[in-house]
Parts: sequence; C-alpha cells; structure tokens
Amino acid sequence: MSSFDKKKEFVEELKEQWKMLWRYRIDDKVRAEGISDKDYSQLFVERGTVIMATRKFKPPDFYEILQQHFSSASRDFNDALPPNPAVGGWGKFIRNVLKIQKPLARRRRNAPEPIRKENQQLKKCGRGWLHFKR
Repeated sequence: MSSFDKKKEFVEELKEQWKMLWRYRIDDKVRAEGISDKDYSQLFVERGTVIMATRKFKPPDFYEILQQHFSSASRDFNDALPPNPAVGGWGKFIRNVLKIQKPLARRRRNAPEPIRKENQQLKKCGRGWLHFKR
C-alpha cells in the first residue's frame, strides 16, 4: 500500500468521524448551542466542546483539521483532497455564475406595437375593439 493510499484511507476515516460528530451532537435548546457528545481526538474536539452556536461563532472546519494533520507542502495531501468549495470548483461556479442569471421568463421582450394603416376605417367611434384611450 502506497503512502497516497494510506493518506486517502486516513482522510476517509476522518470524514466518518466528522459525520459522527455532527450527527450525534447534543443540542442545548436553552443556550442555542450544539455540543460534542464524546471525544474525537483525531478531530481535536473534546467531549463538551461547543461545535455550533448562533452568533459570531466559528465552527470547526474540516479542511483546517486536515491541514493540522498533514503538512501543507505535501503533494499527497493536495491529491488526496477535493478543493475547498470556498476556494473554487463547480460549487463556486454555480454560486457566482448560474444563480446570478435571471430566468428566461423575466428576459422576454414586450410585444411590438401593431402597425396601423392611416386610411383604415375606425371602429367603435375611434375607440377600437379594446376601448383603450389614446
């Protein structure tokens, strides 16, 4: 097994723990916080650590945890991970380009004014069939 495979397996292990951390957290409704229910040593989270709160709180970031485990200069680290959605990739393209475009229904142009002949006989005393004012 190569070092790349070992690191990829380690990342998958961290992902499983990350999912468990968020799935089995304790929600404190009085303080509006989410608290970890047990120790996650590989994620650097101890039992009772606040992982989710309402105001001005920075939750733990999976990519920062991975950077703590691996040196950022390692090529295998960059190959083992997908890019962070905030940095780039399809997710950023969708957020910045596709969601900004207006739907086709809003881009339709108004129908052109009908061309009327000057010598045509007026109907309804010049009011026309739709009774619009000139």
